[in-house]
Amino acid sequence: MSAEDQYQVVVNDEEQYSIWFCDRELPAGWRAVGVSGHKDECLAHIREVWTDITPLSVRRRLAAARGEAGTA
Repeated sequence: MSAEDQYQVVVNDEEQYSIWFCDRELPAGWRAVGVSGHKDECLAHIREVWTDITPLSVRRRLAAARGEAGTA
C-alpha cells in the first residue's frame, strides 16, 4: 500500500468525522483519532463510531432546551 493509499480518521470540534491522507498536514480544526489504513477501513470505522451525525453544538442546544444537564 503506497502512502497515497493510507488514510487516517479525523474529527473536528463538532464531533464530525472524515478521512484524510496520512502524508498530508491536517487542516485547521481537525485532529487524528488514531485510526489509519485503507480508505474502506477508515470509512468502516467512521460508520461504527459516528452514530449521531448531529453537530455537537446542536446536540448541546437541544439538551439545554430540554433541561438535560451534562448531556453531550
